[in-house]
Amino acid sequence: MSCSKIITITRQFGSGGHDIGKLLSEKLGIPFYDKELISLAAKESGVSPAVFEQADEKLSSSLLYSLSAGLYNYGGFSASGGVPVNDRLYILQHKIIKEKAEQENFVVVGRCADYILKEFDNVVKIFIYADLDVRVKRAVKRKDIESARARQAVTKADKTRANYYSFYSGQKWGATENYDLCINSTNISVEQAAELIAGYVRILENR
Repeated sequence: MSCSKIITITRQFGSGGHDIGKLLSEKLGIPFYDKELISLAAKESGVSPAVFEQADEKLSSSLLYSLSAGLYNYGGFSASGGVPVNDRLYILQHKIIKEKAEQENFVVVGRCADYILKEFDNVVKIFIYADLDVRVKRAVKRKDIESARARQAVTKADKTRANYYSFYSGQKWGATENYDLCINSTNISVEQAAELIAGYVRILENR
């Protein structure tokens, strides 16, 4: 299927959002971006991917340096050496996501992409969530840790993502009015969730 849309996926931790997005990109025949954005940002800036990996979708302890359009347009950081690594990564990913959106259609997970692409009219914004117990079970399996620690990890990850999104977008993470489609992945498979989104995209394209 050829797709003329960009799909942004915001997801609760353990909801399967990454896997759903990956499979969706294959179904639609378009690129997939998640951790790939870290590599692209590292390549552009010369910063170690490992450093950016630690800062990904997390806030620095400092106040927000500056997120004005002018700063994004610098493209580099020679004029802003004091920018915390978290903000540097956000600014780079913001720039890369916008550049990609001007060149191609794709599926992107997280990183405030729905907010970053708010001015584009070909964006479909998805939010994926699931019952806490289901997400904890997935975390237990993925991280190979006991249930109590997994529950803490899930809760902490959601809080981190919510704070990150609110900090950079000024909007509430997970608020239904910010998305075109919200999917509860509790009782459906990754395949079913991906097909559900693909079906929704087909409906939009055939309008």
